[in-house]
Amino acid sequence: MITVIVGTNRINSRARRIADLYIDLLRAQGAECQLLDLALLPATVSVSALYHNTGQDSEFNTLAALAAAADKLVLVVPEYNCSYPGVLKTFIDGLPYPGGIRGKKAALIGLSSGGQGGLLALSHLSDVLMYLGTTVMPARVRLPFIDKHLSEAGELTHPLYQQLLQEQAQQLLVF
Repeated sequence: MITVIVGTNRINSRARRIADLYIDLLRAQGAECQLLDLALLPATVSVSALYHNTGQDSEFNTLAALAAAADKLVLVVPEYNCSYPGVLKTFIDGLPYPGGIRGKKAALIGLSSGGQGGLLALSHLSDVLMYLGTTVMPARVRLPFIDKHLSEAGELTHPLYQQLLQEQAQQLLVF
């Protein structure tokens, strides 16, 4: 099972549209996959699912179970202030430790409205994932200037971006 994680809780995010495209790519190759959208996190997650409340928030636990059920993860990560979204860090911090995503394999996709394509965000996230015992696939996809190449309907117009996602999805299946 592959779980594709939308790395922001922003409604109708570009990350969600890329995640939907990626799921289509995986399913076209016969992969079993599911979506974990952080937009479904409870608004009170930072107090209802962390620290002494670990395991007590049923909405959070439902999403955490999607990550736990996966052999492989795909994280679609928008760049926020030169890093990844705080809500993604909060989600990761709420997962069981040790455990949670330990021993899983992960593919990373970064996107940004600027020219870096989420490079620093993916670097920061890679450090956290490796610390947690998650193996990060070397082929990281970066999608710079995403607002110019992704329509509101979720169509990716840049042929290179389509190719990069397709190649990464193929590599993930054998990773």
